[in-house]
Amino acid sequence: MKQISAFLLLFIFLFTSCNNGQSASSDGLNWENNLETAIQQAKKENKAVLVNFTGSDWCIWCKRLSSEVFQQEAFKNYADESLVLVMLDFPRSIEQSAETQSYNRNLAQKYGIQGFPTILIFDGDGKLVGQTGYLPGGPEKYVENIKSYL
Repeated sequence: MKQISAFLLLFIFLFTSCNNGQSASSDGLNWENNLETAIQQAKKENKAVLVNFTGSDWCIWCKRLSSEVFQQEAFKNYADESLVLVMLDFPRSIEQSAETQSYNRNLAQKYGIQGFPTILIFDGDGKLVGQTGYLPGGPEKYVENIKSYL
């Protein structure tokens, strides 16, 4: 009986933690966690890529960007239509695998990320075209800023 219970718990854990390369988030957006996969998807769908380097559980500006922009319908509508989203998180109290930590750290080093939030914008061909961060003014202003790079 203990083996069945252990197997069932393992199955539930694996099923709920397996997310096909997407990060579950409280903002209702589908965040990928692999830049290369996102660029391939963007090419297929003729979209741009927005990469969010964030400290989701500790960075006040990251939390503000999420609540003031990413959680708003105006941004969600634009993202659904025009963007593939990637979140590379650097949390302090949320567990991540060593592989995820290494992947995120390597990309942060590659792109010279110095602080959070840092947002990178790639065009549909995977070329880095812009860098930004938190901007006040809400989702409409943020979308206009993203469009200015594309």
